[in-house]
Amino acid sequence: MPLDVRTLTPASGLAEHLDGIARLRIRVFRDWPYLYDGDLDYERRYLADFAASAGAVCIAAFDGDDMIGASTGLPLCDEHDEIKQPFADAAIAAETIFYCAESVLLPGYRGQGLYRRFFDGREAHARALGGFDTGAFCGVERPADHPLKPADARPLDDVWRHFGYAPREDLVCHFSWKDIDRDFETEKPLKFWLKSL
Repeated sequence: MPLDVRTLTPASGLAEHLDGIARLRIRVFRDWPYLYDGDLDYERRYLADFAASAGAVCIAAFDGDDMIGASTGLPLCDEHDEIKQPFADAAIAAETIFYCAESVLLPGYRGQGLYRRFFDGREAHARALGGFDTGAFCGVERPADHPLKPADARPLDDVWRHFGYAPREDLVCHFSWKDIDRDFETEKPLKFWLKSL
């Protein structure tokens, strides 16, 4: 059966799929480089805030009834303060930015073009909303000598550049979460990548 890719919004079924997105985030972000020891209750709260944005979107991939990938986005103005602050510090108007929050895809489904569909879908949604001239996302920065870094780990920088995004060294936010090898949360830097829409 071919994979089914859907665009979910608050007006078209997003709310009923929030638990599926939460489970994917917990599963995929457990791996390098996020190493996130996820919690379903936290994820539900986080995603409820996301889904409250009238401009929210999730490009979701299904294999039968199972959600196997999801890519979310929303106007930057509706994001958490930690995400917005670097743009305010750089005097970049938040109203012009569409924030591409995350793309999570189960390993067995990678390399089939879904990542491209995720990016294209979010960007098309932002253009349809109107008023956004820039797409942005951020990725965690880990030390090159991190003890849990897999020997075959490859950064996604070349993929992101291929999709038209460029890093902004001056735009960095900080978030805390508990890594899989820790008993407490630690703060991590996340660098932004931008693309003209």
